Amino acid sequence: MDSEQDGMTMTFSASATATLSRPVITAWSAVSPYGIGKDEFAAGVLARKSATSALDPDAWAAPDDRACLVPGFELRDVLGKKGTRSMDRVTGLAVTAVRDLLRDCEGKRKGGDEETALVLGTTTGSAQSMMDFTRASLVGDRPFYVDPSLMPNAVMNCAAGQCAIWHRLKGPNTTIAGGRVAGLSALSYAAGLLRTGRAETVLCGAAEEFSNARAWLDHHRRNEDAAGALLGEGCAMFMLESASDVGQGDALAEVLAVESRVYFDTGLRAVLDACLDGVLTRAGVEAKDVWAVSASGLAGHAGDEERGALTARFGADALDRAPSLDGAGDTSAASAAFQIGSLLSTAGRGERPAGSLAVVSSVDDDGIVACAVLRLLAD
Repeated sequence: MDSEQDGMTMTFSASATATLSRPVITAWSAVSPYGIGKDEFAAGVLARKSATSALDPDAWAAPDDRACLVPGFELRDVLGKKGTRSMDRVTGLAVTAVRDLLRDCEGKRKGGDEETALVLGTTTGSAQSMMDFTRASLVGDRPFYVDPSLMPNAVMNCAAGQCAIWHRLKGPNTTIAGGRVAGLSALSYAAGLLRTGRAETVLCGAAEEFSNARAWLDHHRRNEDAAGALLGEGCAMFMLESASDVGQGDALAEVLAVESRVYFDTGLRAVLDACLDGVLTRAGVEAKDVWAVSASGLAGHAGDEERGALTARFGADALDRAPSLDGAGDTSAASAAFQIGSLLSTAGRGERPAGSLAVVSSVDDDGIVACAVLRLLAD
């Protein structure tokens, strides 16, 4: 991973080399405010449907009375009673998405359980689990009077570990904490595992839960210009394999390059422009060749700057070809993964030139931007 500092800009970048070992996406799944399953996600996002619903006051104590929740997502109903008594929501979302991904590609996975890695992007894991466990140590008669079964949930890599345990995946298991750009950071890390021969198949994606703790944290940290944005939740997972190992017509998209950078204060526009320069150069493509661009849609001034930079470089038509995810709410760590899912959903309609190029842009208002270039392949 390269790093470079110039004034107030720091760069971190990673991309696949221009060889037959480039990673390709061969399958994907989604658990989203549109429902459980990629078909439900695709139908909702292509229809630009709003998934907002009223919060049940008996179940939630959030500052807002509306959110974008995965409909009907009760852990025991979705995953069964065994092993779910102490499971938290973000773990359940991730385990469900991995279950659906493995089910859809049964018999087609290149690597066996020993050679299959898992990389999961997150913000902090489950803020609710961390706060609940800490609160128990403070209000109990003794600091150690806590429910030990809840301890694993308070660790950031719990969801990734549980996915591996549930589905018997024995390859490398990694959690990437990156906020809104976590999905692209996970994609970059997954590509590295393939290039270095650490795994033959990598399941990568990102997950975010809705909870009272997350809602209140977001309420207190959110800038005034982003007030009113509703929170969402979900998980999107992708199966990555080397292009040389995949049969013709089996790949959905080729990952050409991923790059991320850090910005400070008012430097977002300049850093995003530099990040776009870098990722396009690494991918070996030009802006005029890009067919669709997915913006992160961050609320407030940062989101406006992002859209302005992307429109100036690629044109409004390219941005309009990628469905907006506004209807799913602010899914934070899962947002970039959902952006990739929206592009794959668009490609699935077949209304595009063969081998179209797509750019994913992700902006986190904590000071990180990331971009990826994909080549959309099979319908």
